[in-house]
Amino acid sequence: MYYYYLITLAVLIVDQFTKWLVVQNMEIGEQITVIPNFLYWLSYRNNGAAWSILEGKMWLFYAITIIVVGIIIYIMQKYAKGHTLFSISLALILGGALGNFIDRVLHQEVVDFIATVWGNYHFPIFNIADASLSVGVVLMLIYVFLDDRKTKGTNS
Repeated sequence: MYYYYLITLAVLIVDQFTKWLVVQNMEIGEQITVIPNFLYWLSYRNNGAAWSILEGKMWLFYAITIIVVGIIIYIMQKYAKGHTLFSISLALILGGALGNFIDRVLHQEVVDFIATVWGNYHFPIFNIADASLSVGVVLMLIYVFLDDRKTKGTNS
């Protein structure tokens, strides 16, 4: 069970390292094209959530993160044993939550740098922690859907 915490640690290390690289090597607002018309590195700071909602409400992000981290650790310890997909999803969510929490505590803002464009739509700029959270939530939904189908299949 504890090896799932290694996933959390890996997310934290990659997240903090990539943010450090951006801060050390790019000016705020500087953009580097990775894949033309699709993917860019764009140095940005966000003191809110996606789309900069709740800007400056650090106390709210601290409280939410502490509560969510506590709940995730409790669930991982009590319910996730033997459920690989569920455990991985929780580990990814935990790593993402902690990655952005570290930024908020140390800098009062989050370093975002991954910018994507899909046609005329500019997706909100994000980072490795955000991606980890999103992938974790998607995997959890898949787990819940598959587990629900398995449960319904055995009760029929």
